[in-house]
Amino acid sequence: MDQIATQSVIACIVNQRARSNAAAQLAERVAELFRAHGVRVETIVIEDGSQLLPVARRFARNGKGIVVAAGGDGTVSAVASAIVGTQATLGVLPLGTLNHFAKDMGIPLDLDAAVENIIHGVPKLVDVGEVNERIFVNNSSIGLYPAIVQQRSRHQSRGMSKWAAFARAIYTVLRRMPHFHATVRADGRYDGRDRTPFIFVGNNPYQTNGLQIGERQRLDTGRLWVCRAPDADRLTLMWMAFRALFGRTAPGELKVNEVEELWVQTRKNRRIKLANDGEVFATRSPLHYRILPLALRVLVPAQS
Repeated sequence: MDQIATQSVIACIVNQRARSNAAAQLAERVAELFRAHGVRVETIVIEDGSQLLPVARRFARNGKGIVVAAGGDGTVSAVASAIVGTQATLGVLPLGTLNHFAKDMGIPLDLDAAVENIIHGVPKLVDVGEVNERIFVNNSSIGLYPAIVQQRSRHQSRGMSKWAAFARAIYTVLRRMPHFHATVRADGRYDGRDRTPFIFVGNNPYQTNGLQIGERQRLDTGRLWVCRAPDADRLTLMWMAFRALFGRTAPGELKVNEVEELWVQTRKNRRIKLANDGEVFATRSPLHYRILPLALRVLVPAQS
């Protein structure tokens, strides 16, 4: 059995929102899979997302060598936030809908294989992003996407399925097509004042064309990937998205930078909504983004 598993007590945090109908059964199933490999694991089921961060911090600071996030990208992000700056290692059991972080890290999406990865995988250091002292592992977004997430939640609360609610939210938000003005400074230099429907900040560069659109090849370049679409209207955005799927994005349509540090100033003292890894919160402008190179240790398959 691998050294990292035998020398560490593993804590597994199961987010009930990921599979609310069977959270307790899922936790027991996870424990059984670890026991089958002769590995001790302590599982805890979280019923409220606000508990994720304090529970993960407690585990990380109490000597748990591996803290496992069992849930979607929001769960992974919260657990990662808690263990950055500690000696703990992040394990991932991808139980969400999209599982972007797991896919980009090459972590298996099958539960049994993901458990084996935690036992037999190797630790890899990767970057994380930070905005106003909040960590994100995938991306942070201002403008369209936080509005879409909030609309989706409203529709889901009225009984819609997740994907139907998401489609309805996109339609609702694009009808209004909100824009905002932002003054941007990238790596200490003035980078313009734009009227834009969104600013997207990725933890490392994202693919923007073809079948790999929305994926990252690496998470250790030490760079944030910043994207905005100055003055784009609704039809322009839809046309750009359609052509991006076929690898035909025209130069200059998007304003893209790779930076280590970013300042975004919107209207003075105005609270602005952000979506960090799909979780919406409000903070005050200016927004201070920075990359934290190799700040997170993650278990990945040995071949990757």
